[in-house]
Amino acid sequence: MSAVFTAERLLELGSATIGESGGLSMHPRLRPAWSGARLAAPAYTVQCSPGDNLAVHVAVTKAPEGSVLVVNVGDVAQRGYWGEVLTTAAETRRLAGLVIDGGVRDSAALESHRFPVFSSMIALRGATKCSRGTICAPVEVGGVTVSTGDWIVADNDGVVSIPTALTEDVFAAALARADKENGLFDALRRGETTVSLLGLDASLVEER
Repeated sequence: MSAVFTAERLLELGSATIGESGGLSMHPRLRPAWSGARLAAPAYTVQCSPGDNLAVHVAVTKAPEGSVLVVNVGDVAQRGYWGEVLTTAAETRRLAGLVIDGGVRDSAALESHRFPVFSSMIALRGATKCSRGTICAPVEVGGVTVSTGDWIVADNDGVVSIPTALTEDVFAAALARADKENGLFDALRRGETTVSLLGLDASLVEER
């Protein structure tokens, strides 16, 4: 792996650039629980029984420092699977954040903690804590299959996953794309147009 590959560099590149460079884009329903939330970290996967978050509680105690929990809640999304209590526990364990295809609550507290959370909704009703679950097995979240150790990058534009086997290729492609875009910015500031720079066919647009 290149020495320049870091979580900080992935944050700089952002989810949009990585998603256009081979990263796997999750469904746009996954949004930050508070504006400005962002993270780049290896995944630690969690599968819950529908309506139950026992597996999330266990995952907080097992996940390595710096991990982001990536959680599938089954077909009962409308529960608050995560809130301020789990946030406090996760901060103590130095976890990086949460991506969950389901509901969270205590959104004001999540913002106050500045803990990065990406979810498909805010939901008030809590979850039970008594059903079976799985940790570390592959899960489907936001339409993307994620394995523990895959890199997750999330910000205001959305959430992307980088499979472990593709990390080097995706990172290299994202760096190249960012360099190309910087060249476009410079050209645009010199007065060139996106039509000419991108080779667009302006004749397809009728002027009346």
